[in-house]
Amino acid sequence: MNKKVETILNRQIEREEFSANLYLSMAIWSETNGLAGVADWLYAQAEEERIHMLKFVRYVNERGGKSIIGAVNEPPADFKSVQKLFEEVLTHEQFISTSIIECVEVCAKEKDYTTQNWLQFFVNEQIEEEGSVQRILDKLKLLGKENMYQFDRDIMSLRPKA
Repeated sequence: MNKKVETILNRQIEREEFSANLYLSMAIWSETNGLAGVADWLYAQAEEERIHMLKFVRYVNERGGKSIIGAVNEPPADFKSVQKLFEEVLTHEQFISTSIIECVEVCAKEKDYTTQNWLQFFVNEQIEEEGSVQRILDKLKLLGKENMYQFDRDIMSLRPKA
């Protein structure tokens, strides 16, 4: 595996691991604040990010590189509101989208078209993720604080179908 490609994919492994931890931390906050539905949505997101990390790990290793599991920064543990939490989720997903595109760009520059093609799954996944979170934010704006019970009950229906 090309070293530049290996390096950027290892960076993405770290970012996927941080994403899993971030969503796990958000799920814990939600659950301990009586928002079991929001927590379920975030637990599912955390698991999905962990799976993404493992896909990167396995791909790097299968292609002759070596995956590196480095230290990951501690995610925040307290959030002002569900609205602010999901605003952070959207910002984070946009960051991950940019990161995936940077991986694609390195692959194109290094003429690693196999990896570039493999990354298309993640490009498409990010489009879905950003859209899903934007729909949640749109619903939150419509609901306001008074209707959190119904939102919490129905949030899982807003996840993309796997």
